[in-house]
Amino acid sequence: MKKSLTALALIAAGVAAAPAFAQDGGATNGWFVNGNVGQASVNKGPYDDSDTGYAVNGGYRWAVSPSALLGVEVGYNDLGNIKLKNVFNSDPVVAHDKSHLHGWTAGVNGHFNFTPNWYASARAGIYGWTGHGVNDNGTAPVRISADNTDWYGGVGFGYDFSNNFGVGLNYDYYKADNKGLDLSTDMWSVSAEYRF
Repeated sequence: MKKSLTALALIAAGVAAAPAFAQDGGATNGWFVNGNVGQASVNKGPYDDSDTGYAVNGGYRWAVSPSALLGVEVGYNDLGNIKLKNVFNSDPVVAHDKSHLHGWTAGVNGHFNFTPNWYASARAGIYGWTGHGVNDNGTAPVRISADNTDWYGGVGFGYDFSNNFGVGLNYDYYKADNKGLDLSTDMWSVSAEYRF
């Protein structure tokens, strides 16, 4: 009970402090660029592993109300074979024997402020990917390469420090399945966005 009251007091203090960082206006049309880094996890076929993944995106949003922006985006991601923990040992940082998924995205997105600073986000679109891994066809495993156009989607929430800059936490799903190779990947990430 005491921990719950402490948590509620901290949340209330954060909400009370938010106006100190309040934006100087409502939503405005404009270009944006953002980047995500996080944990990419695949749990399909012969794979049950997670690696460091990253994504970069850019696009344009239109203000549809003082607190809502809708837009279009394009981006690139690498979700498969980077092992940051190996920076501190003699193992390779890029693990070529692992599953590997990367590709281009194109879609729509939304940025919705529910207070002047706190926001929720959503995105979805097409995912043109290339992947390498072991197929799951029930016979002797064979390492193959595949590519296809599938889909992606994600949600997030975060804090806008100003009309131009915000940080967030995100969940994204990238569908990638072709030729018996299923590299569909979940990614939990932190992001930073700059709006022009």
